[in-house]
Amino acid sequence: MTRQELFEYCQSTYGTLPDYPFEEDFETAVLRHASTRKWYAIAMKVPRRKFGFDSTEVIDVVNLKLPTEMFGSFSPAEGVFPAYHMNKLHWISVLLPDAPDDVLQFLLGVSFEATKQTKKATKKK
Repeated sequence: MTRQELFEYCQSTYGTLPDYPFEEDFETAVLRHASTRKWYAIAMKVPRRKFGFDSTEVIDVVNLKLPTEMFGSFSPAEGVFPAYHMNKLHWISVLLPDAPDDVLQFLLGVSFEATKQTKKATKKK
């Protein structure tokens, strides 16, 4: 899936459009929940070498949030790595040129659900 296809998929599936919140950075895009503005994905350009490849090629990567019990369920063979530039206990990086579309779509759905704002139960004293 290309970056543009990612954005089109998110618009048609979740009703969200990318925004560019970083001053003077017109490449890094954030996808947020419409109601809470909470991020469920961030798309950026990253050199392959940051993921252990012997290459300086810059590719499109999307970081997604996963529940901790899902970590280890996906592999570099599917284009999924520990998150670049984010908390590796909660986020993963998906290399867009390498990930199968169905894996990426599944992980987008998981991240969207994992970042939904939910009311926390209040404790009674």
